[in-house]
Parts: sequence; structure tokens; C-alpha cells
Amino acid sequence: MRITNHPILDFKRGRKVTFYYDDKEVTGYEGESIASALHANGVRVLSHSIRYDRPRGFFCGIGKCSSCFMIVDGEANVRTCITPLREGMRVYTQKKPGSLSAKPYNPYPKRFIECEISIIGSGPAGMTAAIAAADQGARSVLLVDENPKPGGQLVKQTHKFFGSKTEKAGTRGVRIADELISMIKERSSITLLPQTTVFGYYPEGEEHRLTGFSRLTHGEQLVDIHCKRVIVASGAMENMLAFPGNDLPGVYGAGGVQTLMNVYGVKPGRRVLMVGAGNVGLIVSYQLLQAGVEVDRVVEALPYIGGYHVHAAKLRRCGVPIYTSHTIVEAKGEGRVESAVVSAVDDKCRPVKGSEEEVECDTICLAVGLTPSIRLLEQAMVKTSFIPEGGGVVALHDSTMQTSRRGVYVAGDASGIEEASTAMIEGMLAGVSAACTLGYDKNAKVLQEECMKALSVFRSGPFGKNPKLCKEKISCCFEEVVH
Repeated sequence: MRITNHPILDFKRGRKVTFYYDDKEVTGYEGESIASALHANGVRVLSHSIRYDRPRGFFCGIGKCSSCFMIVDGEANVRTCITPLREGMRVYTQKKPGSLSAKPYNPYPKRFIECEISIIGSGPAGMTAAIAAADQGARSVLLVDENPKPGGQLVKQTHKFFGSKTEKAGTRGVRIADELISMIKERSSITLLPQTTVFGYYPEGEEHRLTGFSRLTHGEQLVDIHCKRVIVASGAMENMLAFPGNDLPGVYGAGGVQTLMNVYGVKPGRRVLMVGAGNVGLIVSYQLLQAGVEVDRVVEALPYIGGYHVHAAKLRRCGVPIYTSHTIVEAKGEGRVESAVVSAVDDKCRPVKGSEEEVECDTICLAVGLTPSIRLLEQAMVKTSFIPEGGGVVALHDSTMQTSRRGVYVAGDASGIEEASTAMIEGMLAGVSAACTLGYDKNAKVLQEECMKALSVFRSGPFGKNPKLCKEKISCCFEEVVH
């Protein structure tokens, strides 16, 4: 199931290591996650549901769901999709709620960090925010992410971006990630803290305190961060569809499929049914073809294709049919996906009786939208509002990306679902704005205006209709809550 030939990506695997899965010796490579190594070894069942003991498999690939919880070296509830593989690890399927390890409890060491600006999330918004703040003159910028490497969704995106040259048009997402990572490494004022989950926010007068847990390879530790400004760029989570069998191993979120394929070089399956014909569904379908995976079809409940037609045209040229006004109604299989039932839907998205068709597949990929990750922002008690055009509940903010809590900023999908291009612009705007309020000003006003203008241009086209409406509603709601 490992990808050996790819037209764009060159998978440079680390040292081969031996580990144990349910006491069976298996092999993997340093640098890949436990879950991806298991997947490459043919293991699809990672855990079981607590109530009904139903098998669960890889789904999101970013540590947001509980499907990959396993027991690792005696510790339960380990998110194996973001935990790096190491030599000699002992991994066990978790069939019941996790329990405390029998090993004697030793308090974790605590690390105190003081900085001017803390940025949560090192995706496109977080990275550009850190670079922008540093370039304004901020002397200590901390960039925190729970994944082993920075990049967020960019490290999975092999397609070329649209827009202008300023927004990296014509450059693949994976190359943009490399460029941004290099820029971060060149700036001594930026400190990267990977494999760290921030789980607490506490106001301290005009400053802010964050608490988290680091799972670094050289030792686990608690982190206690004190800072003057916070930028939350925590991204988004995959949406789920309700249908019988939607929890079977073999049902993936589109981002999870990208993680397996484009980050770890592992095929999710052999034959895929794609659900959703927005940009993500169309792009991931083409990426599956690039990885040597067959795509049976794409189904879309709406009566039209939601993504860019250039992406749809590429699929059609490759012989992949796109069925609009169709959806999945059931996933079938014993312990894993073996087939799926699709159906036509009427103008109210109700299945049309008699139109059902069973599709042979071992993989079902759901590209049905994202929900902003705002849990930390909610802990900070920033004002939020449910805005459908933004993907759900979003943090309200002003034109400089500052939320209703002074000194706390938001950028990227956490402020409303959009594309990586706008996430990078918002990140730059938030970084410049946060630094400016600390007294660092290198043409800050000009840069802010340029960012705002660029965002307006991006949202002016037909595909920017929802993001534009989302931001208009955010602006209106923000004015109401601050006055």
C-alpha cells in the first residue's frame, strides 16, 4: 500500500524501525505516524466504539477525532494519527475506555515560556502570522502546533494555487509550505514548538497565559506560556455525514486521505467513492489518481458542481464521472468498507426510491465541508456567532483580526472557512496588527491596508460569495457586541 512512484512527490522515508502491534512484530519508518505505519501494514481497525464495540479506523489524520485512539507503551487514548513512530514501540488496539497506566505516577516536568506573541497553529495562517510579526520587529514569537512538523494543510496540497503572484499563484501547496518553513527558520525571533497541544487559556490582566502539553521525542512536559498577544490559527475539522455504516474503517475525511497519501506516501485503498464535488472533493480525487488509486465516481447532493470547473474537467478527462443530485445512503462491509449504496436525490435532497446503486469500493472519502476549530477561543470567552457561510460557529473579529478579547487575534479557517490563499493573507494581517499594538511599526498601516485590499479582491468573484457574506456578518455582529 506504499506509494513508490508519484508524478510530483518524492517520499524520502526515514530509518526503518521495528515496532509491535498487538504483540506482532511489524516495520515502519521514522518520521511517519503510528497510524500511517499500521495502515501501510494492512491494519485498518485502530479502535472500537465504547458502547457497541464497533470497529473504527483512520478518519481525520490531524488528531481531531477519537477514531485512532490506541494504547501505546502502556498509555491509553494516544492519538496515533499524529504520534510519531519510534523503534520498539508497543501498540495495542483499544477496545474499552482508556484507563490509567499501572506505572507509578511521576509528575511531568514543567517548562515556563515568556514571549511577546504566541501563535497557536502552524498552518498557512499561523506561519505567515509569525513571519509578519517577526518582520515588524517583534523580538519573541512562539509558534505552537500539535503536529510533528509545521505546514498544516499546505503539506498535503500538490495542486497549484490560483490568484496573483503575491498569493503564490502557480505554486504548489507543498512548495509554499517549504518556502514558509525556510523563512521561519531564517528568523531567530521565531521559536517553533511542535507536538504541543494547547488546552488552556487564562487572562492575566492585560496579558495572557496558555497551558499545554508537549509530546517531544526527548521527553514529555507541561508548558506554561505567558505572552502579551495571542493569535489563534487553529484551522478546522472535517464534517461527517449521517448514513448507516459511516463509522466503518475505510470511511475517511478528505484531509485524512491527503495525509496518508501526500504526507506519508500510503494509499488509503484501491477503489474510492468520493462524496462531494466542491474544490476539496475534486482536488483530492485527482490526487488519488496521481497516487495510483482508482476513483469510481464523485457524487454530489447539489444539482451542480461546487468547485472550480478546471478541477472537474481534469477528472472528466481521466474518465471519472461526476454525478450531481446524488449522494451516499449506506456503507456496507464486515469490519471494513466493502461497498457503498448511492442514490439520486430530489430537490429537497431526499433519496429517490428505486434509484439506488451499489458501488464496489474499499474506500469512501467524505469531502463535505469543514467546521472551524474554535475551542481555545471559546475558552478565552471571545464573542462568537453561528454563521453558515463561515462553516458554523466562528469567532467575531474586527478588520485587523482582533477578537472581542483585547490582545487575542484569529486568522485562517478558525475565523471562517476559506482557501489557504486567504488564510495566508489573514495570517499576515493578524501578525502585523498584533505586533503593531506592541509598538512595532514598519509601515504597519500600509501593510494592513494591502492585506485588506487583497482579501476584498479574493472575495469579489463568484466563489468568494459565501466568504464575503460571512465577513460582512462578522463585521455587523462584532459592532453589535463591542458597542
